Amino acid sequence: MNGYRTIAHESEIEIVIKKSRFIGYAFLVSSAEEANEKLAALRKRQWDASHHCSAYVLGADKQLQKYSDDGEPSGTAGVPVLDVLLKENLVNVCVVATRYFGGTLLGAGGLVRAYSHTSKIAIEAANIVTMAECGIYRCDIDYSFYDRLVVLLNEVGANIEGSDFSDKVKVIFTVKEKYAKILAERLTDVSNGKYRIRRLGRKFDKIG
Repeated sequence: MNGYRTIAHESEIEIVIKKSRFIGYAFLVSSAEEANEKLAALRKRQWDASHHCSAYVLGADKQLQKYSDDGEPSGTAGVPVLDVLLKENLVNVCVVATRYFGGTLLGAGGLVRAYSHTSKIAIEAANIVTMAECGIYRCDIDYSFYDRLVVLLNEVGANIEGSDFSDKVKVIFTVKEKYAKILAERLTDVSNGKYRIRRLGRKFDKIG
């Protein structure tokens, strides 16, 4: 698995369509159990809503997909929510579209458009990110070299995880493996071989 698309954080949005309130939620989840917990919490908190339609996609290969119309006509709610997730190529995301019925029937086509739109703007509000397998590295430098290192890290798209300012500056960062060698060579060059990076492990991290 080289990478995948998901969301950066949870979101909540609200729109009104022909007097019905639609509240869209996007959650970052790692399992079906977690997705069900999020849905259960919403049902408890918003017990008076007409419907809580939902869908989630799990796993880098999208091997686990599930949707629920929650009482809306079959295919008009859960499927549109799932379709938005699949069209955006997202994984490990659960979207819930909560509806408070406003007294005006939307019809099958209207429901599909309403649930699709609610899901889409909830996902947009959660900020789509691309995750890639990265190496975790550490570099110990003098204070005077810190700004230069930050420039080097930015040039290869590295993410600084943390910096410990003690006797020296200990910088821990993630970077895509294919750029680690480039970074190491640049660091050796600009520091005349004084500083090197040390690999600590690997993780998935956002890129771009």
